[in-house]
Amino acid sequence: MELAACFQLAARFGLEEGICNHFSALVPGHEDLFFVNPYGYAFREITASRLLVCDFDGNVLDGEGQPEATAFFIHARLHRLQPRVRVAFHTHMPNATALSMLEGPPLLWLGQTALKFYGRVAVDEHYNGLALDNSEGDRISATLGDADVVLLKNHGVIVTGPTVAEAWDDLYYLERAAEVQLKAMSTGRPLRGIPHEVAQRAYEQMRVGDPASARAHLDSMLRLLEKDGVRF
Repeated sequence: MELAACFQLAARFGLEEGICNHFSALVPGHEDLFFVNPYGYAFREITASRLLVCDFDGNVLDGEGQPEATAFFIHARLHRLQPRVRVAFHTHMPNATALSMLEGPPLLWLGQTALKFYGRVAVDEHYNGLALDNSEGDRISATLGDADVVLLKNHGVIVTGPTVAEAWDDLYYLERAAEVQLKAMSTGRPLRGIPHEVAQRAYEQMRVGDPASARAHLDSMLRLLEKDGVRF
């Protein structure tokens, strides 16, 4: 299963944090059920057989264990309130999370990789502790709006998508964009931004091929996992 493979990939690239992050995807053919990882397992331990099937009311319908409480309140509300969100990845990946700790806009339009996200990022400015009730998930969903990515100030990031491949592609490249931005900022030299017209044009050029590129990207990662004998 591709969702399970993404846990393995996130672990491989250092995009997870202990046992505290979570990925979800709607169950094909069921608009009110979603897969999510059980609490207590590192990402590299997640296989398709370990995934839980949950409904939006918090019931585990298949699988052993329970989702982390914050996983349920974030993902159930996102999928229920935003039907277009078929897949949602929440991580505390280090570079994007570091940007969430800065005053002002987290992601700046400085490099080509960042332009993949031009106009697609929302920012939740209201960190309020752990997401342990519906109000937190509802606020995150409302903040996401029509965007695909929400950067949670002082917390982490949620990447959403219509397919597992597109969510994986965005998760990977968002962290790369954040990494190079932090490297540029660390020099202490003035940052050179990209004019709106150029940024918009580059974004549009990228979006034309994004679904196919994302599919090819995930396929290449699946081949590498299989070559290394990784079970998913």
